[in-house]
Amino acid sequence: MPPKDIINKAAEGLESLTNTLSISASPTNTFHSPGSYFPSSMGRSSQQPPRPSRQLKPFNTEDIKILMLENVNQTALDIFGKQGYQVEFLKSSLPEDQLIQKIKDVHVIGIRSKTKLTANVLSHAKNLLVIGCFCIGTNQVDLEYAAKHGIAVFNSPFSNSRSVAELVIGEIISLARQLGDRSLELHQGRWNKVSSKCWEIRGKTLGIVGYGHIGSQLSVLAEAMGMAVRYYDVVPIMALGTARQVPSLEELLEQSDFVTLHVPELPETRGMIGEKQLNKMKNGSYLINASRGSVVNIPDLINAMKSGRVAGAALDVYPNEPAGNGDFFTNDLNVWAEDLRGLRNIILTPHIGGSTEEAQSAIGVEVGEAIVRYVNEGVTIGAVNMPECTLRSINLEQTNHIRVIFIHHNKPGVLRQVNSILADHNVEKQISDSRGDVAYMMADISDVLEDERKEINDGLESLGACILTRVLF
Repeated sequence: MPPKDIINKAAEGLESLTNTLSISASPTNTFHSPGSYFPSSMGRSSQQPPRPSRQLKPFNTEDIKILMLENVNQTALDIFGKQGYQVEFLKSSLPEDQLIQKIKDVHVIGIRSKTKLTANVLSHAKNLLVIGCFCIGTNQVDLEYAAKHGIAVFNSPFSNSRSVAELVIGEIISLARQLGDRSLELHQGRWNKVSSKCWEIRGKTLGIVGYGHIGSQLSVLAEAMGMAVRYYDVVPIMALGTARQVPSLEELLEQSDFVTLHVPELPETRGMIGEKQLNKMKNGSYLINASRGSVVNIPDLINAMKSGRVAGAALDVYPNEPAGNGDFFTNDLNVWAEDLRGLRNIILTPHIGGSTEEAQSAIGVEVGEAIVRYVNEGVTIGAVNMPECTLRSINLEQTNHIRVIFIHHNKPGVLRQVNSILADHNVEKQISDSRGDVAYMMADISDVLEDERKEINDGLESLGACILTRVLF
């Protein structure tokens, strides 16, 4: 009989949670190597060969329904195909009304940056277990609502770091040499060979705001090209090479010839660069934003460029972005769009920082494999809105073993109730962790009969703190 999953969501009208979830969006989160999820020597002598694991799958595999939007890379589709999942693939995002219809019955949804998974949309997703954001950012998902309803969210925080760093290096050189203007002029038939206010980048100072996966890689590339690197981050971070951390954003702005932004979208970063900060920058300096569109006040940037305070800028992200390709970058989308397009020495790109074949392939693998681990084994390593938990795999010899996943409100006494339900069974291994108001428990139980699976499931599901119960076997 194919392995199955007993799954039930908590009843409608989940009690509201008063405290704020601790949602991680820092670019400096710890890197978790995929190879470290299941150490081969865990619990065994290093001389002993590892036992083959028994792959748990949560339903008859043909019943897993996945909706993939926004032309997610083929590598992810291949991973899901090998699991036997049913995959519906669309090249574009969907408007909210169509998305609500599509999401009703799916267990997994994969998106990039354009699809908005609001609380309203997610409230219609009655079977949804996991969201895969095939990109760095997760601000397009209501992470708090997802966590409160037992929906894990995974992203790819580092797979496109190199692509973004290389784009920024290219933009630094292009701005310093005014390549965009010279190219446009020649396309229009005008020969304009000038050297005034064109510079080498060697010997210039690059200021990096946010020294995470992208910022640190950019630091290394910039130093290799002869630039001095300064960086500002909200936490102390060890520098790579001869880069130096400065204590304040203002100090970085005052020292830098080029300023590049690599921060997440948070209340603290919205409007981070406005008139006050632009006036702190060196006269004739350059600004690059490849992070989030809300970080820079665009009207203030337009004024700073018109005055000459800022000699050039490169923007890859904007407060409002079109849902698809087309002639949409107009004042109807952002009221300042035409003023921005009319500036000299400005590079405008359509959110392509991570849009390389290499990055998208790596993202497909990283997020695809994380989703499979979560669906099949309940492993939350890499989740941005859940506690990160894992247990070593159940091996092939453990035929009557089950894995229990219990997501619950983080309240006193819940684990005592859980352990009371499991007291008559042999719990071989167990882990529990919490993140804000949501807690996550995994337990592997041996010698469980078929009718006992439902008994365990129903017992856990009856607890008032239950958000989601899964029994994998």
